[in-house]
Amino acid sequence: MAITVTPPVEELVESFLRWMSVERGRAKNTIVSYRRDLVRYVAFLVEHKKSLITVVESDIEDYVRQLQNSGEAIASTARRIASIRMLHMYLVAEDVRTDNPASRLEGVRVPSGVPKPLSMDEVEALLSVMTGESAIEMRDRALLEFLYATGARISEASDLNLADLDMSSRVVRLFGKGSKERVVPFGRIAEEQVREYLSEGGRDMLVPDSWARGADREAVFLTNRGRRLNRQKAWHIVRDAGVRAGLKQELSPHVLRHSCATHMLEHGADLRIVQEMLGHATISTTQIYTRVSNERLWSVYRDAHPRASA
Repeated sequence: MAITVTPPVEELVESFLRWMSVERGRAKNTIVSYRRDLVRYVAFLVEHKKSLITVVESDIEDYVRQLQNSGEAIASTARRIASIRMLHMYLVAEDVRTDNPASRLEGVRVPSGVPKPLSMDEVEALLSVMTGESAIEMRDRALLEFLYATGARISEASDLNLADLDMSSRVVRLFGKGSKERVVPFGRIAEEQVREYLSEGGRDMLVPDSWARGADREAVFLTNRGRRLNRQKAWHIVRDAGVRAGLKQELSPHVLRHSCATHMLEHGADLRIVQEMLGHATISTTQIYTRVSNERLWSVYRDAHPRASA
């Protein structure tokens, strides 16, 4: 009788992640999140003297309760549960297990709160505080103008390479979730700020004597040490700009993305065009911005029409 040798837990997880990347086309950032989630899950199993092979439904339910009692964000818990469900589906598909202990595991409902975009006045206030002539100040100004002009995700801006920019045609090539490529236009003001940053006294002042990593050489947005600007640093740049502008809400790159989409729809853009520009897989994701625009419409109507409250 043949003896089945079960791979180590770590190998099973890595095999699953490779499958998610290669076969399912998941983005690098998604894989990083799933790896972090599954390392935590496996640690729980080890602590309770279980493994991916011996875990049963009640063990997973205990783990989910632990997550729900930890005080972490609901969205984080939902993602961790999704990663566990997909891992166990994979193990069954690969004949590592004959049963799926996570098959009846219910996901956590994440509230679909409508995003609150900036008003046009708030955008003007934000971008007007981005002054200064140093290379860092030029970079930060170009970054905010670029994010608002294109509706790009912060990861897409961080991953942006010089070859992705076509300044003469004012379009940029972005790589979204699952490495899906799209071409997005940007306006004259964003072009001016990006050109200023890329000209003498801007990006070239951030170029190091020797590159730490070859991939940094092509990056559009650089740190003061000549490294590619990562998502965390870019997020802080946006947040700090919001503080300087005196915005009431905490500013994030995603708020700029929301604002770009909402303002375009308010000014007559077709929903399908906005979907293509933002890189949404389905139109239903983009439709959330129509609800935002309708709320804005009613707010203006109630304030402006003399018989609105009659």
